[in-house]
Amino acid sequence: MTKTEEIFDIYDEKMNWLGVAPRSEVHAKGLWHQTFQCWIVTYERGEPELLLQLRHPEKDLFPNLLDISCAGHLAAGETTEEGARELEEELGLKVAFNQLLPCGMFAEEDLISEKLIDREFCHMFLYRCDQLLSAYTLQADEVSGIFAVSAAHLEQLIRHETNQLTARGYLLDTDGQKIEKNLPIGLMDMVPHPAAYFEFLFGKLREYGLMA
Repeated sequence: MTKTEEIFDIYDEKMNWLGVAPRSEVHAKGLWHQTFQCWIVTYERGEPELLLQLRHPEKDLFPNLLDISCAGHLAAGETTEEGARELEEELGLKVAFNQLLPCGMFAEEDLISEKLIDREFCHMFLYRCDQLLSAYTLQADEVSGIFAVSAAHLEQLIRHETNQLTARGYLLDTDGQKIEKNLPIGLMDMVPHPAAYFEFLFGKLREYGLMA
């Protein structure tokens, strides 16, 4: 059975609503749409780390790259609060929306590849969760692994003060079992969000006292 294509609300660059369009058209034409994004901060090891998910190899957007802890498109008519369902779907986290720390909205239009132009109004949130990485329940058809990286080291990577850092975590095997893995990663291993996006993120982490 063919999966029904998602329909998104579309906007102009000033976030005026223009109508709706199917996902494929939105990405082919670079139409503005909305996403829910949540960065999970863990102090499991005593210092702030950020969780990165490894995108499934069959994803249409940036497969096999490390990305935001949890994120998803908002379907037509869907609210940001409803978008928080992604936390349970992708990671198995049951979190009330009011437990998330709101960061505001970041307009991102630099995610361009050979196949698509992705222009997103990103509604960003933070959530502190100190549970073990092995405790996350990953959505196997969306997420291929979960990794933690030092927030300070990630900032250094984004600012080109280092070329590589170590991510600790788990890959999913073909049976859905978690395989412990340490990965050396550079910018080429991550979804190419612009530096301004990460500076926005680090600024919010400091505002909430989650990063020195």
